Amino acid sequence: MMTDTPVEDQAEHPGEPIAVHAAGTIPWRRDADRLEVLLIHRPRYDDWSWPKGKLDPGETLPECALREAREEIGVDARLGLPLPTTHYRVSAGLKAVSYWAQQLNGSARARPDGVEVDQTHWCSPEEAALLLSNQVDAEPLEALVEAHRNGTLATRPLILLRHAKAKPRSSWTKAEGDRTLAASGVRQAQAVGRLLTVWKPLRVATSPWRRCIDTVLPYVRASPDKVKIRLVEDLTEHRAARRPRKAAAAVVRLFDKGKPALICTHRPVLPTLLDEFRTFLDPGLASKLPTSDPYLAPGELIVFHVPVEDPARVVALEQMKPYDD
Repeated sequence: MMTDTPVEDQAEHPGEPIAVHAAGTIPWRRDADRLEVLLIHRPRYDDWSWPKGKLDPGETLPECALREAREEIGVDARLGLPLPTTHYRVSAGLKAVSYWAQQLNGSARARPDGVEVDQTHWCSPEEAALLLSNQVDAEPLEALVEAHRNGTLATRPLILLRHAKAKPRSSWTKAEGDRTLAASGVRQAQAVGRLLTVWKPLRVATSPWRRCIDTVLPYVRASPDKVKIRLVEDLTEHRAARRPRKAAAAVVRLFDKGKPALICTHRPVLPTLLDEFRTFLDPGLASKLPTSDPYLAPGELIVFHVPVEDPARVVALEQMKPYDD
């Protein structure tokens, strides 16, 4: 949880190392056609803010953001668009807080935990901007409002994942499709599973080779939702090399299904899939895609954010690694 009071804005300290990493969300909903956001009141500081807190050991920033929302207001909705990171000075030094939009539907009830948070308040963005105690917290709010104005705030995630670290190819004597994860890859797959709970994909398209299946199974088994797995032979190294258009078609199917989804494959297949994703990107986003081998490290993923109202378009992307022990 947050334990420091902001002192001054980071703009006066360019290039200063970050001493404290934190993450949070801006919960939002639509009341008819009106946008509302959720502020929290923290009795310790008597301030109005967003759900947020410091990174725990062994945690990524998206996991931290989701955990803080769950702990402080009792919601577990998937994260949406990444929002601007705020910077300000605290007693320990420069603090950076990464934010994500978090849509709450009608069944999601935000309840203060009674310790860190004693009140919640749904309000218009205009009212929120006036109530926020730390004005730097208005920066991610402004981006959220702009996305709502553009019709790109409500999104679903499409995730491209490279399987976790496998046993060395040079020492494997059995069929290539049976090559298993290394011991570190097994741990990495567990970390991937925890990271994927941030976006909660409901469909998984994966190469049927064992190292891919073993990478996604921890998430599928732990998910409280019914996750549909589809084994796609065209995503294997051998098939994709012979018929790359068939592999690329797996990406198109993700867009067509209209559901939060994940595709898991191998390093040699990544450039084919990235080229297909590139055709859906808004201008300016293509430069953010990896362009050289190995494209993604084992267990690394890219989240493509697709507007619900414009399902053949990517308006934001983020590249993430699970925590690596």
